[in-house]
Parts: sequence; C-alpha cells; structure tokens
Amino acid sequence: MSPILKEVKDEEREAMSILKVDVDKNPSVSQQYQVQAVPTLISFKQGKILWRQSGVVAKSQLLQIVKNYT
Repeated sequence: MSPILKEVKDEEREAMSILKVDVDKNPSVSQQYQVQAVPTLISFKQGKILWRQSGVVAKSQLLQIVKNYT
C-alpha cells in the first residue's frame, strides 16, 4: 500500500495528508478506530470519518475518493 499512497500524495499534494499508524505500537489508536485488519484506510475531514476500507485499494479508487471528499 505504501507505494500507492505515495503516488496519490504526489498527485494530490494540497488536498490531503497521509498518516501511517503502526497498530502494534499504538494499540489504543487501533482500538479507538476499530481497526481489525491491516491495511485499514480511513479518510477524515475536520475530525469526522468520511470513508473507511480495509484491504488494499487501487490508486485510481483512492484518487476518486480524494476528489469526492475534498
């Protein structure tokens, strides 16, 4: 997922920030957001969850999600 996220970030520099959380080192965060599978992608806007999905997501799908929510 990392290469895909880097490509999306490179194309949408201003529209988003990407944060990666190590669920093994931060179990309270994974519990707070009910992460049960890795990778889990969550899109936030002003602290509210707009979209979430577990599993690998294609670059084209991620770009569409960014455009839908920005």
